[in-house]
Amino acid sequence: MTRTDRPAGVLQEAHIPVQAKLAAAWASFMFLYIYVDYLALYKPGFIDDILAGTVHEFDTGPTFVALALTLMAVPILMILLSTTLPARVARATNLVVATLYIPVSVYNAAGESWTYLSFYGLSIGLELLLLAFILRAAWTWPRIARTTAGRDLAQDRV
Repeated sequence: MTRTDRPAGVLQEAHIPVQAKLAAAWASFMFLYIYVDYLALYKPGFIDDILAGTVHEFDTGPTFVALALTLMAVPILMILLSTTLPARVARATNLVVATLYIPVSVYNAAGESWTYLSFYGLSIGLELLLLAFILRAAWTWPRIARTTAGRDLAQDRV
């Protein structure tokens, strides 16, 4: 089918670089992660617990705050790193970080009451879908063929 043979109204698919896909996925993950924490503030007693110095049975001291910042900073940095690191390094970094965030996401439901399990189940399910997308996009990162002495060779794998 040539360009003129296409039926009217058919949309052209845009080629989006894998780096942009990964950055978009990490941004989506980050926003979801933030909004889950924000919406948790609406649970009865949650703010009272914060004011008393605890979140999910953890003291809200310097260690908790540093850990919370680290858990948020990593996806934020992955947006930048996915688009600026060399392809091989970006691919490996995305594979490692997304894999490490799977248990982190699942852990967020630990100790929650059944009342809010659907809220956390939905949010964790969405986080896991985004992480699976990141893993798939990084794993299947397109390779370019290079020609050496008249033969086509696939570029070395990571």
